[in-house]
Amino acid sequence: MKKLLFILLTNLLPAQQSWTLKQSLDYVSANHPLVRQSVVNIQKNERQISAAKGMLLPSVDAGVNHNYNFGNGINQQNNQREAINTQTDNLYAQANWELMNWRNYLNISLSKINKESATFKMKQAQNEVKMNVIQMFFTYQNSKSWLDVLETQLSGIEDQIKRTEKEVEIGNRPKSDIYDIKANLGTMQEQWVSAKNQRDLSKINLLNALAITKDTLDFTMTEENLASSNFNDANFIQNLLEKNPAYQTTLAEIKVQQKSVEVAKSGYLPTLNGSYTWSSFYNKVLGQPAPANFSDQIKTNKNQQLSFGLNIPIFNKLQVKNNVEIAKLNVINSNYDKDIVINDLTKSINSIKAQFLNAQEKYNLLEANFENQKLSFQKSEEKYKEGLMDAYTFFVVRNNWLQANYNLINSKNDVVQQTELLKVFEAGL
Repeated sequence: MKKLLFILLTNLLPAQQSWTLKQSLDYVSANHPLVRQSVVNIQKNERQISAAKGMLLPSVDAGVNHNYNFGNGINQQNNQREAINTQTDNLYAQANWELMNWRNYLNISLSKINKESATFKMKQAQNEVKMNVIQMFFTYQNSKSWLDVLETQLSGIEDQIKRTEKEVEIGNRPKSDIYDIKANLGTMQEQWVSAKNQRDLSKINLLNALAITKDTLDFTMTEENLASSNFNDANFIQNLLEKNPAYQTTLAEIKVQQKSVEVAKSGYLPTLNGSYTWSSFYNKVLGQPAPANFSDQIKTNKNQQLSFGLNIPIFNKLQVKNNVEIAKLNVINSNYDKDIVINDLTKSINSIKAQFLNAQEKYNLLEANFENQKLSFQKSEEKYKEGLMDAYTFFVVRNNWLQANYNLINSKNDVVQQTELLKVFEAGL
């Protein structure tokens, strides 16, 4: 079903012209190669559980041999060794069963823990690719916004040049105003080229984060209300840690290593085996008539054997002891891995918290000052039209106003970005 859904989504991909952040995250969390690899690993672990359970069952095999013997052999009629050429057919069926091997039961438990760990790793992979997409998505949005600002500025400069040239013709403005504006036009065009390149690169990075190789999409922002988070909760970080897949993966890995110690210790324990064999044979001297036909000999010569064996390990070149000690060291390593993950996750959460609060404060300041910036621009525009402000000064004021618009958009995007990153942590398992 998942494969069919992916094929349908892939077929629809060229027709889908615009994706939101949610659509991007839904796609990458199901179709990124890292996620799909982790799904395969879960399936492999399910097979390992089945294989471990299979070790509790007996093994059964059967066979037949057709042999010719030339030279000295046993004459079946007189049971004497003599120069004789014979044909022998052997039939057998046998079953072997480990009636008691504690390692088999431990391996079942170990396989189940490995599957649990693989499930956490899949969710960890989903979180990692989603966080990467979020960062690339907002980098692209900011680069698009900056390019839009520059294009608006360039368009305004061209209109301003035309108006100024007309005013110069009628003597309302000095010709130096045109030179001032055109001088800044070249600088602005250079910035536009750099911004366009930055936008293109950021889109390439976003498509790469989504593991999409064809540039058939655009990405748009949806209007979202800014959220707030309860950072003042004393257990805020601990709560996010406990439900984080990366943290849960380390806990599962510790269980794996602890169970591996038990598996290694099982090498000290005895094992009980049972076997059953049924066999029969057909024999004849070449060149002579057989003493009995095939079916009669098979019935006459059949044999059955039932056996039990107890194997008690006494000395195995210190292999079990060393395996146990290595398994114990792996447990210690796993605990250190957990400390490393806790440290990294704490840093990531604290970084998101700091950036969120900073972006929120910055946005609130810019939003409060936005109306003042707007009124200042409108007043300057009136002065310019009345000839009370030269073209270069108005150019500076106009660019400052557009920059203020971009800063407000950028700061809001920053708040939303940190909110989306935090949602990934809060979603947990």
